[in-house]
Amino acid sequence: MTLLEKLNSTDRFAASIGARLIEVGDGYARAELTVEERHLNGAGVCQGGAIFTLADLTLAAVMNSHGTLTVGVSNNINYVRSAKLGERIVAECRERVNHHKLPCCDITVSNEAGDVLATMTGLGYRTKNEFVFDALQ
Repeated sequence: MTLLEKLNSTDRFAASIGARLIEVGDGYARAELTVEERHLNGAGVCQGGAIFTLADLTLAAVMNSHGTLTVGVSNNINYVRSAKLGERIVAECRERVNHHKLPCCDITVSNEAGDVLATMTGLGYRTKNEFVFDALQ
């Protein structure tokens, strides 16, 4: 099973909101979500938690792509624009530092027009456990 397939099938929360990985490469991952009624907050725009979950899914892919179980320890997200009903939003994660214990990544979430909706920085902790998969994608 590839890393893309593994995370799409085992990250049940991300799957439950409709988020899915569409690309995993060396130090890079991309995921998408179409904003539905269930994602809207009281202001009628996409709830920040849905955007965070999409970004976090890409973070998990990049940080675990080296074959060692890595868990998130700190995330900082900035919301700069709203996502609206029906929009397809995309998170892209790029590895900034591939540290043996504390890897760091930058994630950008954008809409189809390329407008940035949120930026996030994620810090992980690499455990001593393997994270087994056959290939990235």
